[in-house]
Amino acid sequence: MTKQYSIGGFFIDLSRNQITQNKQSQTLAPKALAVLTYLAENQGQVVSHDALLNQVWPNTVVSPNTLQRSIAQLRKALGDDGRVQVYIKTHAKQGYSLECDVRWHDSVDLTSSNHVQNGSTTNTFTNESTKQRDQSKFRHGLVLALVGLIVLGITGYYYFLPEQNTPYSFDTLRSITATDDKEFDASYSPDGQYIVFHRYLDKQCNNKIWAKNIDTQEEIQLTKDWGAYGRHSFSEDGKKLVFLATEACREPVTQRNCYDLVSLDFENALASPQQPDLVLQCQNSDVKKPIWFNNNDIALLQKHSDRWKLISYSITEDKSNDIYNLKDGNIIDYTYSVKDDLIAVTSIHNDGQHYIEMLKPDSSILSSHPIQYPQEIPQSQLIFPNFDPVNEQLIFSTGRQLFTLSYEGKVDKISLPFTDKMVLPEFHPNGKKILFIKGPYDSDIVLQPLNEISDNRFAETNQAQPERVRPYTSFERSNLGENHAIFQPGGELIAFWSERSGDEQLWISDGTTAQQITQFPVDTYIRGIDWAADGQSLLVNANNVLTQVFLDSRQRTFPLNDPVTILFQWDSENNSALLLLRVNGILKLVEHDFNHSKTTEITDKKVLWALKSEDGQLIYKDYLGQFWRPGPVEDQMITSLANQSGKAKSFIINGNLIYAINNENLVWSYNLSNDTYKTLGEVSEDVDYLTDINQTQLLMTRKVSAKKEVVELSLSQ
Repeated sequence: MTKQYSIGGFFIDLSRNQITQNKQSQTLAPKALAVLTYLAENQGQVVSHDALLNQVWPNTVVSPNTLQRSIAQLRKALGDDGRVQVYIKTHAKQGYSLECDVRWHDSVDLTSSNHVQNGSTTNTFTNESTKQRDQSKFRHGLVLALVGLIVLGITGYYYFLPEQNTPYSFDTLRSITATDDKEFDASYSPDGQYIVFHRYLDKQCNNKIWAKNIDTQEEIQLTKDWGAYGRHSFSEDGKKLVFLATEACREPVTQRNCYDLVSLDFENALASPQQPDLVLQCQNSDVKKPIWFNNNDIALLQKHSDRWKLISYSITEDKSNDIYNLKDGNIIDYTYSVKDDLIAVTSIHNDGQHYIEMLKPDSSILSSHPIQYPQEIPQSQLIFPNFDPVNEQLIFSTGRQLFTLSYEGKVDKISLPFTDKMVLPEFHPNGKKILFIKGPYDSDIVLQPLNEISDNRFAETNQAQPERVRPYTSFERSNLGENHAIFQPGGELIAFWSERSGDEQLWISDGTTAQQITQFPVDTYIRGIDWAADGQSLLVNANNVLTQVFLDSRQRTFPLNDPVTILFQWDSENNSALLLLRVNGILKLVEHDFNHSKTTEITDKKVLWALKSEDGQLIYKDYLGQFWRPGPVEDQMITSLANQSGKAKSFIINGNLIYAINNENLVWSYNLSNDTYKTLGEVSEDVDYLTDINQTQLLMTRKVSAKKEVVELSLSQ
């Protein structure tokens, strides 16, 4: 295949993965250049999405967004954009075409001066001196050719070698916290002597911070009282911890996620549990992830409007400064290297690509590179990395897979000998050990008759009180998560997603036999499913991509320009869906019309859950737990449901009735037609949320266990 060609003023060299214009070269991903080359081979013709996917990613299941990202990379390199489209033109619902001329550059072949014709040799006659010069040139050329072949051979050997895994090898995996509680947010102290972690009660808002002496294995309680403490960070000298405490805010009406920035004297807490000291008073602002810099300033992610920015707070001067603020994108996460005084930020830019930026605490940007996603990771996967203190790179987990991330955006897979999910890797200061959080979330599906929900709180006081809530029998049970069960329209099946086969997959059950109907790849995460009106297929949001799955396991993908965070509802008859999209890093509640490829933003509020009623009313729940519906001029809050938000973010609508479970474990309904509220009964405390309801039964997800433990992985010497 020709390795070089030109389009417009650009020279493309496939052997180097480069595009050059005016002596300025850019290196692009090989797959993106393969897309460009296939379009060049079909210059002026419309090449369908399927044809490009089959050509560039043969025998591989990839997200349609993968192709869109490649097109975006090419347009950026060519100085093109989605509006002007000088080079690559989009043909709605059809594909793409390359609109400029292509000039192919063939290799130059050296040929002999002797030509064989009809079995005889025709010689070119020269004088003797010319022959000698020619022979000398020939010998000289032969030597150069041999040297060139050797160089090409060596280069080709390394070029065509399969990508090597990073040079990590692992020795042992051991449990650090082997209790029945749930532990999270583990890190080493700067001297490597202690492991500090958070131990939770059943409720996420109640935890204490603990330390474990690595040498003596003694566990030490650091915080005196239970609280809602966020992830901690050590000061450089290891004498103090800083973290967020949200309990003190008492959830004011205007700001549910307000905070107190607090610190803890680590040395004193090792002697006896301490009460944290206030550093910064509760404010009406969203912040997260405080990290102590070497200069004693504290870095924070602060939400400004609907975007996150990175700031530093000076304790001594009591003021903050911006470190990094993307105007047309959003920050995903950041981490800090104490050893190198270096910040790594992962973000999404306005071209829709994920980037890795390296910064200094003084806000100077050292580098910015697109993240080069391998096939094992969906292109829309959010990356939360941490520094490797020995090698100049970062490390992150997607669940059962571990990867390194270079400062230039290159991702390499690390071979792991384990099958369990392990997340939030944190290196020991010497780089020889890594802490992980390990442990599955075990939940079951409960199918409960409506007439068996107890409502004993409202029973006559002179009547004998029956058993408060009867134990539930699981409709579907494994030792891993079963979630979001929904009734088949007009049928007897129940659909749900489950991790029982190792990864989240879509399942259906008739009450006797459960059948897996998808084969999504490793570390798949599902966020939303809904039946078609005819009950013969489901729409599933797997890895931020919408896929229609038929009962015979056939699949059809719905390509969108932006990754889908949550699928709320699918109207198969009108071919539309309520979605939470991540647009350049910003979450947007939208309604998407598949017939016309049109996306309509619904509200600028932060939305937890949204559904439409039978008569077309849109109901959504915001981050304050308030229910809203459209009004004649602006959206109106349903004041009758102000205190019914419940412990789960979701609710369901059947007909024109809203159903949910509140914080008192009461199942309630609200009639949108006549604005009447009704309590239906009580469920046990282990019920997480209500997932569906019909005329006689309801489906619920019940938590069996949510064990999380800290484990330590040792690297081989």
